[in-house]
Parts: sequence; structure tokens; C-alpha cells
Amino acid sequence: MVIQKNQLFVFNSFLILFLLIMSSCKSYDVEKKSNMKKLGLVELEYEIESLLGEGAIWNYKTNELYWIDILGKQFFIYNPKTKRNKSFKMPSQIGTVVPYTKSEVIVALQDGIYKFNTINKKLTLFVDTESKLIDNRFNDGKCDPAGNLWVGSMNTIDNKKPSGSLYKITKEGVVDKKISEVKISNGIVWTKEEKTMYYIDTPTGVIKAYDYNIKSGNISNERIAVVVPESIGFPDGMAIDEEGMLWVGLWNGNGLGRFNPKTGELISKIEVPAHNVTACAFGGENLETLYITTARVDMTQKELKEKPLSGSLFKIIPGVKGVKSSFFGTNKN
Repeated sequence: MVIQKNQLFVFNSFLILFLLIMSSCKSYDVEKKSNMKKLGLVELEYEIESLLGEGAIWNYKTNELYWIDILGKQFFIYNPKTKRNKSFKMPSQIGTVVPYTKSEVIVALQDGIYKFNTINKKLTLFVDTESKLIDNRFNDGKCDPAGNLWVGSMNTIDNKKPSGSLYKITKEGVVDKKISEVKISNGIVWTKEEKTMYYIDTPTGVIKAYDYNIKSGNISNERIAVVVPESIGFPDGMAIDEEGMLWVGLWNGNGLGRFNPKTGELISKIEVPAHNVTACAFGGENLETLYITTARVDMTQKELKEKPLSGSLFKIIPGVKGVKSSFFGTNKN
């Protein structure tokens, strides 16, 4: 009888231990699912075979996404509600597009900066910066909180050659070269507090920070904020969230990285079903959706077969909102 009681005690002890372990595992699973729900999952938003999708920016006045296909020589206005992706053909490679007025946008083409009327399709030269540098073309660009366009260039023959520059262009057409000896000018964002600018020259593998003065439009105190390991890809286009974290497209990295520029830490990497992730922009009525552009260039036939959606537009609900993008010529203050 004593032996049976001991056996029962041992059995009950094992049963309690088993239930505690299962409860712990269940709690862990629930927690993991909860985190996944908060982070969201990458979804295909619009299927298209863009060669070099880039330059995503959200027009918060019309609730539309502007983006481009550099090598396809066109820019798009995408409406998430209707799923319509309206295209506009350009005469040369286009590096960026930013909203301007109700009917106009600013586009950076191979030989200069232009105004383009989306209604009558009229293209007007604004400034011919770098028109004489025939081996260069303009690449990524965005507007600062004061409404100035910051746009950079790169060498099309040898992208390791530092012949590019980063310019600030005012609404009056005044051009000010801010950074020289750039290889591939890419992502550029400003913090919500409008005091810091972050900038990427892709081959360097780093994200630099600068103090930004909204009144003068000057930058100073250059420093490295993030070192992006080549093992996860090369930093490309960039967006910033309201917590001040940087979301960076990873060329050759199959994903998107979220970095803390204060510590340099990679907080998370979001896998995207495309080999070359180029840029991203927060959109939606509350800037809660992150739209992601991708490319099909620089991929082998095997990679294209494995990731056939490369070149398409994707989205994710990351659980954090973005910072509103500035329009050209418009001071947010």
C-alpha cells in the first residue's frame, strides 16, 4: 500500500511537471504568434516585372504611392484602393519622382531635373545639373522638411567610380552641391524632429548621419550611424518610422532591414520574395503600411525561377507608423 501511494505521488508529480511544461510551451507559442501578428507578413501588393523598381514615396494628399522603374524609363502612380498602377513613360532613365502640385511632379532624369505634368504629359526642364557628365545619371532623391529636393547621382559605366554627388535644389532652382565623390547615391530621410538627416552611398555599406538645419538647409557633423554587413546585402533605398528607426532595402539581400541609428543595431530583417529589395515607403491613410519595391536586374535565371515575383510591389504592416514625406517646394512648418 505504501508503494502504491509512492507510485501515485510520483505519477502525479510527473503529471504536474508535464502540464507545466505544456503550459509554458503554449504560452511561448501564443507569444510568438502575437509577435508575428504585430510585425505582420510581407504580401504581394501588385505583380509587375519592373526591371529596377525604386523611388517609393507616398502622396498623403491623394493616398497614392509614387514609384519608378529606372531602367524601364517610367514612373508609376499606384492606387491601393483600386489596384490601378498608372504609368508615365520618360525619355531617359529616371532616378526619382517626388510630388509637387496637384498636377505636377518633379522627376530626376538622366540629364537633369524636370517638372512633369501628369495631366497634359508636358515635360519641362527645371535645372540641367550634371548634363555635361554624360557617364552619370541621377538616382534616388527626396525632399527635406523645408521642401528642397535632395537628389544624388552615380556613374553608369563604373558604379565603383566616385563621380557622383548629392545636391540640394530649392524651388527657385538654386543648386547647392552638398556631398562629393559619391559612388551610388541612394536612400535619404529626415527625422520627425527635423534635426537629423540619414544618407546612403550604397557601395560604402554604411548609413551616415548629419545634423540638419531646416532654416539654412545645411548639414554638418558627418558620422557613421550604421554599418550594414555585406552578408545581409547592400543598403539601398530607405524610410524612417515615427520611432526614428530606419527601414532599408537590401540589394542582394532578399529582404528589408530595420536598424537603430542610435546604436547601429539591426533590430529585425524582413524576408521579401525578391532577391534585390530596393526601396520602401510608409503609406496608407495612417502611414501604417510599408510598401516595398524590388528589381529583376542582377539576377541569374535560377534566381528568377526561384523568385519569379521579383520586380513586383510588396507591402507589410510592421506595427509602427512612418513619418510623412515632404513635397517639393512645401515647408511642412
